[in-house]
Amino acid sequence: MHEQSNQGPAQALAVDHSSLEAWHARRARFAAAPPAQQALLLAEASRATRRQVLHMIHGAGLGHIGGDFSVTDVLTTLFEAVLRIDPALPQWAERDRFILSKGHCAAALYSTLAACGFFSPDRLQHFMANLSPLNGHPNRQKIPGVETNTGPLGHGLPVAVGCASAAQIAQQDWRTYVILGDGELQEGSNWEAAMCAAHRRLGSLTAVVDRNRLQQGATTADTIELEPLADKWRAFGWDVVTVDGHNHVELLAALTAPHPGQPRFVIANTIKGKGVSFMENGVEWHHKVPSTAQYEAALQELDQ
Repeated sequence: MHEQSNQGPAQALAVDHSSLEAWHARRARFAAAPPAQQALLLAEASRATRRQVLHMIHGAGLGHIGGDFSVTDVLTTLFEAVLRIDPALPQWAERDRFILSKGHCAAALYSTLAACGFFSPDRLQHFMANLSPLNGHPNRQKIPGVETNTGPLGHGLPVAVGCASAAQIAQQDWRTYVILGDGELQEGSNWEAAMCAAHRRLGSLTAVVDRNRLQQGATTADTIELEPLADKWRAFGWDVVTVDGHNHVELLAALTAPHPGQPRFVIANTIKGKGVSFMENGVEWHHKVPSTAQYEAALQELDQ
């Protein structure tokens, strides 16, 4: 756990220059590295995020650790290697836009943002605390680096389509990325947005689905079957790529290869609770909090 900060939970978040400098150094090291070394750098960043998320959720006694762990590698690849952003200038007009539509997995996002320097990692100790800006769902008015409030599922993709449309109308080259939960695809608003994106030929838009096949209390197949998922999105006019959502090389290729004239839909096959053996593929870990014994066992696995 982090040492206690002299900043209270209600204080505003501001850029952390030490973390920002370290992030710039990692980006430079990544850019200069051969592909095999790039994968190792991203894997280490993902391990660090999972360790941090474990600390946060155990300390808060609240959270969605299974989904946090399944989406971590996607977040790491985006923020460590893909997104054109400046954490010191969160509202930079030419930044890429990123939206975490599955906003209940906020712990993974907050850990990632802090590692980039959007705010101090010390503030993560206030996750879900009374009056903390780091509450259970991201809030754009409280957290630098958050583009829109998310949590009500089905809204992130429509907002992302709006962002990509704005870039198209303004003839700007910034890109928009959105991460969806697979259970979230049962919301009809996503399919309306999908039709709109294809109609507008939004080649600057990439949607990634965290395809862990589990949602609250059940599998997605038992709730509402989504397959054949790739065929559905192709039928809606999207360029579709399927990858191992824990393979950073595959993720990097899918998130950076151009797709002019078509929005891209990345099916990232993932494992809920990835990285901790007794959490993996366990539906109860959608929002279960580890006990002290489980916390210590999980930390030991993540430290290997």
